[in-house]
Order: sequence, then C-alpha cells, then structure tokens
Amino acid sequence: MTRGHTNTICVEDAEILQHTTFTGNQFVLRLAAPRCAAGARPGSFVHVRCANDLPMRRPLSIMRTNVANGWIEVLYKVTGQGLGRLARAAPGTTINLLGPIGNGFKPDADHPTAILIGGGVGIPPLIFLAEHLHGSGRDNNTCVAFFGSELPFPFDLTESAVALPGAPASARQAITQLDHIGIPSRLATTSGFTGCYNGFVTELAREWLETLTPEQLGRIMLYACGPGPMLKAVVGLAHSLNLPSQLCLEEFMACAVGGCAGCAVEVQTADGPVMKRVCVDGPVFDGDMIYPG
Repeated sequence: MTRGHTNTICVEDAEILQHTTFTGNQFVLRLAAPRCAAGARPGSFVHVRCANDLPMRRPLSIMRTNVANGWIEVLYKVTGQGLGRLARAAPGTTINLLGPIGNGFKPDADHPTAILIGGGVGIPPLIFLAEHLHGSGRDNNTCVAFFGSELPFPFDLTESAVALPGAPASARQAITQLDHIGIPSRLATTSGFTGCYNGFVTELAREWLETLTPEQLGRIMLYACGPGPMLKAVVGLAHSLNLPSQLCLEEFMACAVGGCAGCAVEVQTADGPVMKRVCVDGPVFDGDMIYPG
C-alpha cells in the first residue's frame, strides 16, 4: 500500500505502552509501532482503529518517536464515541493503526529560523518538528515555539530557563521537554493560567516577532497547526510581516489513503483553485495555498 509519494504506509498492531490522562479529557498515548516510528516525519499522522467493533478510524498526529525503542506518541482529546472508547484502553491492549501518513513540514534553507505556532491538539506535530530540528544539529536559537490552549496544557511545564529577548514578561511558562534541549517555548491562553500570556497564541507570536529586525524577519518560516481560525490568523500574521508559512491541516477523514476524497480542501495554485486531499497531498500545505493574500 503506497501513498501518492515515495514513502510507505504500514499496517501495525500496536501495543499500548503508556496511556496518560490529563485534565480536560486529554490523553497521551505511547504505542509500540516500530515500522511507523522508523518512517514518521514531523507532520505525519496515524489512522487508528479505536476499538475492534468500530470500523471508522481516527487520524492522530504523531507527537514524538523513538526509533531505537520502536514507539510513537500521540496526543488526543476525547470528542466522540471512538476516542471515548480509546480513552478506556489500558496498557497492554493492542490497537490497529495505519501510518505514517502524509507529507510533512519542509524546513527551508533560505528561511532557517523556524517559528512554531500551535493550538490545542495541533501542538503535537510542532513538538515533533522542534525535536527533529534539534536532532538535526541546527542551532537551537533558530527554533522558537509558541503554543496556545484554553484547557490546561497536557505536558509537564516549567518556568523557562531559556531566555527569549523581546517576549512578554507575563509569558514565563514553557514546555519542559523543549526547555531541557534549549528550545525556547512560551504559552498563551485566555483561561488565566499562571505564567501564560493572556490572549491568543498568534497575538503572543506577533508581539515577539515585531521586536525583530528586518534581517531577522527575513530568515523566518512560520510552521503552524491548530484550529482553522488560528491558522487563518497565522497566515494573516505572515502576510503582515511578509513571512512564508506552512500549515498542517486537521480534517475528518474516512480512508486516509487518498481513495475516498472525504478530506479534500480547496487550495490556490498558479492555475487557479483545485481540490487537494489532506491525507496524502497534505496535511502540510503552504499557507498562501490555503488562505491566499
């Protein structure tokens, strides 16, 4: 089974290694899936069968991989029957998945400063990207992450020890795992969480970006994943500062292998609007293709 590009989708029966519950019906799931772990790239996702008697799978973005130990991690929030069933699955349970699926983020040598903007369950592919960039040996100072959530963040948090000159003083909290590898992250919410910027994540990102010089801005690529209104705001931010952007889209889908076209979205090309499948043509697209200026 192949996608519309060169990688291969694997079918794996994956044992649940860890299943961690967070406030707000949020869960982090670690799965033994060595073939998926070996082929995954930031922006890839898996299509998970939540229970054997539920035929419809659910797409979940990959948040982390460990190729040596053969596991992947995903984050999800319970929003319906399928994920509700998955949430009750205990470690030791085996679930079936397809993956890794999709075209991921494409780091750009002409824009080596990666600014990551994530919202809610759209944060995982950006954590994957941050750790991938760190593992590639690039300078940590060329990667900055801004994440937003209206629910308590489903991660270990810390008061950041990684300086980010120009960031609002109110934004002190950071993702611990990113802080430990030297990547600055800052958090935003409208729910009043301590140590977070009071507002939308795109507002936090804008405040910081507007402190940069034209030369610094000229090196930036925005990478984003989250709800539609947030992605639209990211592209608006990109347009206002003349920055390129890449968006990882989240869509409901049935087959996830390009056959049903149930996840198709309209994108703008040089030849006009066309329909593209989020599963195999995406999920990552240039921001201008989704929200043209």
